[in-house]
Amino acid sequence: MNIVETRDLSKFYTFDSGMRVEALREVNVQIEEGEFVSFMGASGSGKSTLLNIIGCLDQPTSGSVFIEGTEVDYRNSSHLVRLHRQTIGFVFQAFNLISTMNALENVCYPMHFNRISRSQQKQRATELLDLVELGDRIHHLPSELSGGEQQRVAIARALANNPRLILADEPTGNLDSVTGKKITNLMKDINREQKISFVVATHSPEMARVADKVVKLSDGELTS
Repeated sequence: MNIVETRDLSKFYTFDSGMRVEALREVNVQIEEGEFVSFMGASGSGKSTLLNIIGCLDQPTSGSVFIEGTEVDYRNSSHLVRLHRQTIGFVFQAFNLISTMNALENVCYPMHFNRISRSQQKQRATELLDLVELGDRIHHLPSELSGGEQQRVAIARALANNPRLILADEPTGNLDSVTGKKITNLMKDINREQKISFVVATHSPEMARVADKVVKLSDGELTS
């Protein structure tokens, strides 16, 4: 079964000057449950735009996105909120941790919106931080963690609500090569062991190496 399918997906931006930019043009992608997929291409190729539309952070100009067989209704805010709370987790290049919260609190935060009890939040967050090998850093603020450690917290946070799909936008882009490789291997291990689908927009050859499928884009169109 496909966890994600796009059909003739296009995204255009029109500026006040009248100039129109085609970020995506009739993109058709299928991602199976449990797959690790890398979107690759140069800056401006459309890979982040495609990721954001699949993640319901942006909406297409035309075409459709199906998640677990159901078409995404971008006009229905409650539908999008349910997807964000129950189905999709996010990992960002800039980590996007809340600076005033420690690692444990950052991982607990998404669970609050699903009305999970505080004790259950702490238990799951502790388990997830152990999973990403940060069990001894749970009370540290983001400013007290290295870049690699912050990204591990971000991965744990993405897992908080048991998503079936994790979307990651350049998750190793702010990390050195050694740390980036560790984060890549961690994501692949989680994908393999927990059967969670990963879709990663990246420039990293290492990320492409571990992927089950590589989707290449150029100027908004698929090249493979």
